Amino acid sequence: MATAGLYRRLLPCPPAVEFASSQGKKLFLESIQNGTMEGFYKLVSYFQTQSEPAFCGLASLSMVLNALAIDPGRKWKGSWRWFDESMLDCCEPLETVKARGITFGKLVCLAHCAGAKVEAFHASHSSIDDFRKYVIKCSMSDDCYVISSYHRAALKQTGIGHFSPIGGYHVRRDMALILDVARFKYPPHWIPLKLLWEGMNYVDEDTGQSRGFMLVSRPHREPGLLYTLSCKHESWINIAKFLMDDAPLLLKSEDAKDIHQVISIIVASLPSNFEEFIKWISEIRRREDGGPSLSAEEKARLAIKEEVLKQVQETGLFKHVASFLASSCSRQASGDGDTLPFIAASVCCQGAEILGGKPSSSGYCCRETCMKCWKAEDDKPITMVSGTVVNGNTEQGVDVLIPSSSGKLCCICSKSKYIRVHPASTDVLTVLLLSLPSTTWAGITDEQLLTEIHGLVSIENLPTLLQEEVLHLRHQLHLLKRCQEGKVDEDLGAPLS
Repeated sequence: MATAGLYRRLLPCPPAVEFASSQGKKLFLESIQNGTMEGFYKLVSYFQTQSEPAFCGLASLSMVLNALAIDPGRKWKGSWRWFDESMLDCCEPLETVKARGITFGKLVCLAHCAGAKVEAFHASHSSIDDFRKYVIKCSMSDDCYVISSYHRAALKQTGIGHFSPIGGYHVRRDMALILDVARFKYPPHWIPLKLLWEGMNYVDEDTGQSRGFMLVSRPHREPGLLYTLSCKHESWINIAKFLMDDAPLLLKSEDAKDIHQVISIIVASLPSNFEEFIKWISEIRRREDGGPSLSAEEKARLAIKEEVLKQVQETGLFKHVASFLASSCSRQASGDGDTLPFIAASVCCQGAEILGGKPSSSGYCCRETCMKCWKAEDDKPITMVSGTVVNGNTEQGVDVLIPSSSGKLCCICSKSKYIRVHPASTDVLTVLLLSLPSTTWAGITDEQLLTEIHGLVSIENLPTLLQEEVLHLRHQLHLLKRCQEGKVDEDLGAPLS
């Protein structure tokens, strides 16, 4: 009996030249000799086929992120950290992408959230000469890649909008190598750059904007080492709106006279679940993966996290926030939810879900947690929360490494409920205030107070590590707000305030 369905498509040649053809091989060898295939080798090492018909953008981005060796900071499957399409969901739900695909602007947003350095251009705001310049630049190195968003019709191919990374360039023929992630449909192929440019000039009906291209590269340091913004919780839209729109209006309408009042105005109006919006990034592992000792990589990451935490706690703003929270009864912890064992139990359950390859499972329960501190070989204190997670008849030990600025040695189990090491509301609130746009404070009428506030929140006054952390959060907030407003495709290069 016949089976309905499609098996591949015949690649229109011309204008394309199939990579595996004799002519395609010749173009490849000539490009190697001209030095415009340097980015190809790492990129092809991570070449993947999109797992869903509408996942071309996600597949292209995960392929590029892995080629750039950007650490996602969270587990993929088992104990491995690795970018996969299923992990690229911070700017658009996967079910929405599965049904409708993703716009150029939201893919740019995803690349930023994943920790990459991104330069993005709508074709209508660029030129073919600039595009060619960037393609050549990335083809001659292995530290940046171009992802093109184009309409297949310009290439005489079936289908509509598509994303794929560019794997190389042939100078004499002015052709780009398309590593098509829809490998079930078309194989990798060379295409005239002029036609690809025409395909990028097609208007996306969903946004009213032309398609375009993005340069994705590795930042000099992984951002978001200790904190990140999350849109997993359904309330993130309201929280982002409050921080970007409502807080400045509140400060303008109130006649604040000192820093304490400024903090009070913002904190008193914060949505009750704002902690769901800003998260601390934890390091999890199976207990059997390493025992009590830490690898050199784990020590290095933990040391940087601890340095960021230390720099947060040394800011003048932190002292004001701590003083406010100590004297205010409006934001006191209302139960165990702000205590380390409670948070660690939740993280242990999440960790077990990820390590077991079953995200969003509801069957995991943390039976107990125990906080242990010991001295490493270099006498540096290490803090770890160990949890025993139960799922049905099975149980698993999970460890969570905790950044701490305290040098005290301890061993405290979950019966001690009121421990505040990290994360604490004071640290999180301080970082959140630092991450607000500089325009937030513009409505304060008292000039002396405004000067004092600017001194406390100014990026220029922060140490380098904390400065980069805050800029990353500010960029995330800016992009999430644009996504919420549906404006992320309108002005990709708008500066952050």
